[in-house]
Amino acid sequence: MRIITSDACVAEGAAILAAQVPLFATALEQTGPLPLRLRKDGFSALLDAIVCQQISVAAASAIWKRLQAAKLTGPRKIIWASDEALRGCGLSRPKIRYARALAEARLDYAALRGEPSEQVIATLIQVPGIGRWTAEIYAMFSLGHADVFANNDLALQEAAKILFGLDNRPNERQMREMAADWAPWRAVAARILWAYYRLAKQREGIK
Repeated sequence: MRIITSDACVAEGAAILAAQVPLFATALEQTGPLPLRLRKDGFSALLDAIVCQQISVAAASAIWKRLQAAKLTGPRKIIWASDEALRGCGLSRPKIRYARALAEARLDYAALRGEPSEQVIATLIQVPGIGRWTAEIYAMFSLGHADVFANNDLALQEAAKILFGLDNRPNERQMREMAADWAPWRAVAARILWAYYRLAKQREGIK
């Protein structure tokens, strides 16, 4: 299992993908070097991913800043906080429920670091509010897994449609089939597509 730890790892994967897929090379000529995007693992990283669900990058960033200002990014603080305090930071009622479920799950984050991607995903999706997309983003950016892809991410699907000249945006199954050819660097392929989406749409595809 390859773990991305540095910009050099991302560059290595990008070079391999560019050699295999000419359109990735074309995209990289436009995007330039890809961001590393590594984050710390643990509770706050998953809480941040929950915050990001189904809202814009700008909205998610604003909510996260309010949570940080209120010191509400740790499990105990989430359990002790009132619903009013969490709503005041911008969390919806479902996301308040999911944040509390995550705090009460007491996940063994250290153990997850050594697990393969599918096991990480299988463990995380047992927590209410954590779907496959959230688990994939955590494996990709908090654990540095090189061969994981968020097949249901709308920005990735839209970027693939534009870059590969598809008539329609690929659905989750179609995206999974496409991404299978990009193993074992699917997380780098995702970085290429997010960067390309940013250029094509003039907006961020991932926080």
